Amino acid sequence: MAKLYFYYSAMNAGKTTTLLQSAHNYHERGLRTLILTPRLDTRAGAGVVASRIGLSARGTAFGRDEDLPRIVAADTAANGPLHCLLVDEAQFLSKAQVWQLTEIVDAQGVPVLTYGLRTDFRGELFEGSQYLLAWADHLVEIKTICHSGRKATMVVRVDEHGRAVNDGPQVEIGGNERYVSVSRAEFKKIMAGLGRIDPVQPRLPAL
Repeated sequence: MAKLYFYYSAMNAGKTTTLLQSAHNYHERGLRTLILTPRLDTRAGAGVVASRIGLSARGTAFGRDEDLPRIVAADTAANGPLHCLLVDEAQFLSKAQVWQLTEIVDAQGVPVLTYGLRTDFRGELFEGSQYLLAWADHLVEIKTICHSGRKATMVVRVDEHGRAVNDGPQVEIGGNERYVSVSRAEFKKIMAGLGRIDPVQPRLPAL
């Protein structure tokens, strides 16, 4: 039975690497996948999904107002039956698009694997993540670590000087130069001006 999966984590936990590995596993078995990626994320190029360790794949870019079942239908008409849909940076989905993903699962019987952040730099849920947490059949946390050695569950946005910021738009694309994953305890300290931001992480994490 097809299901909707949400793989979530803080920054730099290997979400995109896991997505690309899942796509590879399907391809090895002769099954076809479609990767969707938000149009606003062009760090690796338009429609390109790339991980920090150098893996990449072509995807189909989409905007927040686009009809995802229509994209899937067009892809199926052009390329044949689809066996799995994968969505990168799923936190940027709209509420309507998350509901559309449930329709792809329920009406078309296509498994949907989504990967994204749970919360933003203020500790608040992204719209896409909020409804994936509510409606997905299966939730999977991909773990990463804070410089303190604790499990990192929060994200801090930093400015060009490496200082934490707590205002600005929710969506601002960036990588290691703009975001640091930390534990909740460290997040509280940093936001209160009492903690440090250190992207260097210990080799043997205690998760």
